[in-house]
Amino acid sequence: MQLDLSGKRALVCGASKGIGRAAAVELAGLGAEVVALARSADGLHALVDALPRTHPGQQHSWRSVDMLDTFALQNAAIDLAASAPFHILVNNTGGPPGGAIHTAEPAAFEAAFRQHLLAGQVLAQALLPGMREAGYGRIVNVISTSVKEPIAGLGVSNTVRAAVAGWAKTLAGELGADGITVNNVLPGYTRTDRLDGLLANQVKHSGRSEEEIAQGMLASVPARRFGEPYEIAAVIAFLCTPAAAYVNGVSIAVDGGRTRALS
Repeated sequence: MQLDLSGKRALVCGASKGIGRAAAVELAGLGAEVVALARSADGLHALVDALPRTHPGQQHSWRSVDMLDTFALQNAAIDLAASAPFHILVNNTGGPPGGAIHTAEPAAFEAAFRQHLLAGQVLAQALLPGMREAGYGRIVNVISTSVKEPIAGLGVSNTVRAAVAGWAKTLAGELGADGITVNNVLPGYTRTDRLDGLLANQVKHSGRSEEEIAQGMLASVPARRFGEPYEIAAVIAFLCTPAAAYVNGVSIAVDGGRTRALS
């Protein structure tokens, strides 16, 4: 199985922690040169220092930018792509705050749309010329199982995640002939700051303990445990390899079996 990514360059978003950080580690371990992107300069600096270097000359770097700032993100992506072409883009960023959809303010939808869909659009546009020239491109979007089954209490997230999935499916159809694949990874309950925030929010509004809420969540997961970031990252990394060249336009749930939908 061809999993070697030596000679490939990857831009990994939301890389300072959680799933993004784990994805950066996995891609570097397979030989890719990683450019880590997130808001936290401190977190990125520490990550890049710790990334594997499995091949001579393999260099990693980072860029601090807020994915809510579309103009700054676009400029950063254009600048990075001008220095050397990218072959891999991992779109990953923090999820919108929880809450019922009927109480959400319009500004919450606008912010989520900018942070998720517009960010993916400007990054893809900046990196696509290099992918086309190389005849090799992998775009992996980290979204949510809500694109298969909406999650109660995550109204804004459900909405924007579905928009990203539709964008990705359309893009996959447009770019497949260029040797570029576009796929989505759908994490289930995973031990990240996002999960901590969701648990805290439910504790606040339900009056139940965190342990009670966690056990209630795990009751819906056949694996009966939360996922770990590296388990999500392993699937992301596989989709970026030559071995996954014929996997295109799909949304893969990595959730311990929680999603009940057949497709």
